[in-house]
Amino acid sequence: MCSLHRARGSVLVIFLLLHSATSFYLPGLAPVSFCEPGQTGKENESTIEIFVNRLDSVESVLPYEYTAFDFCAIDSEKRPSENLGQVLFGERIEPSPYKFEFKKKVDCKPVCTKSYNTNKPEDKAHLDFLKKGITTGKIFILLNYQHRWIVDNMPVTWCYDVEDGQKFCNPGFPIGCYVTEAGRPKDACVVNSDFKDKDTFYVFNHVDITIHYHVVENEAAGARLVAAKMEPKSYKHTKVEAPDCAGGPMYLNNKFSGELKIGYTYSVQFVEDTHIRWASRWDYILESMPHTNIQWFSIMNSLVIVLFLSGMVAMIMLRTLHKDIARYNQMDSVEDAQEEFGWKLVHGDVFRPPRKGMLLSVFLGSGTQIFIMMFVTLFFACLGFLSPANRGALMTCAVVLWVLLGTPAGYVAARFYKSFGGEKWKTNVLLTCFLCPGVVFADFFVMNLILWGEGSSAAMPFGTLVAILALWFCISVPLTFIGAYFGFKKTGIEHPVRTNQIPRQIPEQSFYTRSLPGIVMGGILPFGCIFIQLFFILNSIWSHQMYYMFGFLFLVFIILVITCSEATILLCYFHLCAEDYHWQWRSFLTSGFTAVYFLVYAIHYFFSKLQITGLASTILYFGYTMIMALIFFLFTGTIGFFACFWFVTKIYSVVKVD
Repeated sequence: MCSLHRARGSVLVIFLLLHSATSFYLPGLAPVSFCEPGQTGKENESTIEIFVNRLDSVESVLPYEYTAFDFCAIDSEKRPSENLGQVLFGERIEPSPYKFEFKKKVDCKPVCTKSYNTNKPEDKAHLDFLKKGITTGKIFILLNYQHRWIVDNMPVTWCYDVEDGQKFCNPGFPIGCYVTEAGRPKDACVVNSDFKDKDTFYVFNHVDITIHYHVVENEAAGARLVAAKMEPKSYKHTKVEAPDCAGGPMYLNNKFSGELKIGYTYSVQFVEDTHIRWASRWDYILESMPHTNIQWFSIMNSLVIVLFLSGMVAMIMLRTLHKDIARYNQMDSVEDAQEEFGWKLVHGDVFRPPRKGMLLSVFLGSGTQIFIMMFVTLFFACLGFLSPANRGALMTCAVVLWVLLGTPAGYVAARFYKSFGGEKWKTNVLLTCFLCPGVVFADFFVMNLILWGEGSSAAMPFGTLVAILALWFCISVPLTFIGAYFGFKKTGIEHPVRTNQIPRQIPEQSFYTRSLPGIVMGGILPFGCIFIQLFFILNSIWSHQMYYMFGFLFLVFIILVITCSEATILLCYFHLCAEDYHWQWRSFLTSGFTAVYFLVYAIHYFFSKLQITGLASTILYFGYTMIMALIFFLFTGTIGFFACFWFVTKIYSVVKVD
């Protein structure tokens, strides 16, 4: 009887665990249910609120807060908390006066009215800044700033038709548009034939919002929002106090002076959708992104090419090296030993400490820290923890992991510095803690000063800056010291061969076996496997497009590691056969030179793909690009060094080198 009760109890516990597992959601991604006002007995909400984010533009690196353009805002409510990643990316989410009830249709509801008088300096400044968001300067370079609205943690999208009958859903909509002095409409002005006055700005002061919802079946959970679409419009209301959404568009001539009133309104309607589920409500945005099919084909093509080239390199290395080892192991007589040539001749110098071993060990420590951080971050992204719906999670995860990975950085730097014969362990630990992170922080701080000077919302608050310094000095630095302590405490790395006291003279090298040509050629193959993904990553950063294919990115990451290793090992083998035993720095720089190709591609992307204008935006672009290039240099260089270190250790431990 007791066993029966225990069995029933076990079944009950298992059932409860399964039930809790089916209702598990990632933090911040749990569904919210809505019901009509007046319904009782359900744990759901009836009020839907729109949150506003920063305004950004593809023509400018400077984002601005929603209130900077003097739009309708409320000051009484507290803004939602933001994580570290959102602050670093410059997201500024605030509540808005756009609120409505579930399934309650609204027509032309007023939000607020903004009055301006160009004779007042403050009002004129507001109007000038609003026009600057659409165009700037005498040559009318369009900035085209975009609203970023959020409903139920989901972007409010503006969907419109593009070529080939497809529909593109943009997670933002412009604040207005402009018609040039020649009468040519720009950007969103082409969608309305009423926008025809020359040298005139048109303000989108009205939005038609359509909320799609899905009723949850077999649950008393109400309905869940699965899409939020809108259409921006411009109305010069006949009565601003009682708007009717009639009349012509709301225009503002470039030479306007006097008094002006802009009335902001909105309309809402609800549509039930039985096809879209809550878990897949982002799909219609991601599937409408341009060149999605081309991206998949290009990535697969790139992966096939890289896998083929990697297989060829591996086959050549295995066949050639196998013959060398077999031939050298058959040399038993003195006469045979006198006929030795190639990489075996430098066995007494191959593990000779390199020049600037302190700097190399510091780079290896920082590169190890970055490598583990990138691997773990991409792994979690593949599992869905860092999806676009979880705002700021990707950057937060990367920063926290970097802070917590100070121990392996200190250990690797100290271990190799000791193997290089270094004795200044204090200098080594301090450089590991502050050299590379200090360069990144100094660059970031200068960029932040520019953002402060421009009044951009991307400028990091002083409190967040202090918090990052606290994470660096109070967590990362002590962990680096702990790792360095264990690294110096262990005995040095045992090499399979002894190092001669007198360095061997390196014969004159041909052009292809010299250092610089080998380093330049070594970065071509690794860059070839990432440049397609690099294009879409840069699009997500600078063109504000969503990046969501982390599975492909993780696969490209693994192939990049393999390609860097094989290319560096191949060139290292050629240099050793040419009796050049300075492989340590060369292996680091060979794969690290991929970062130079990345930098060149970023410059090409800036001039060919972007339309960024202004000195501040240009400085910010190249400043942040230099940070990415430095991180990529340390990452790829560390891969190349560790691959060559393993390769050299293996080949000189399996041959007779007595």
